[in-house]
Amino acid sequence: MSARSPLVDLAVRDWARRDEAVAERLRRVDNRRMDYLRSLFATFCPDPDDVEVRCMLTFSVRIGAYVVAADHPGRSRADVMKRTGEWLLR
Repeated sequence: MSARSPLVDLAVRDWARRDEAVAERLRRVDNRRMDYLRSLFATFCPDPDDVEVRCMLTFSVRIGAYVVAADHPGRSRADVMKRTGEWLLR
């Protein structure tokens, strides 16, 4: 399992539910990730509300897409993820 594996992220999040010190560290890391995403989206998106929504969706997709088992009729998962990225960047 690589360090970039969603399983590592999910395991740390589960651990943080039981350990306040881990929860605090995770909060700091998540805030840094969100700040970074805000800086990226703000380069082309002038509305701070839209920036925040794009950041939340991007972060949620990165963490949660792994656990979604839904089919995408007529599309591959890769196609849907590619279109998701394109939509977030428009």
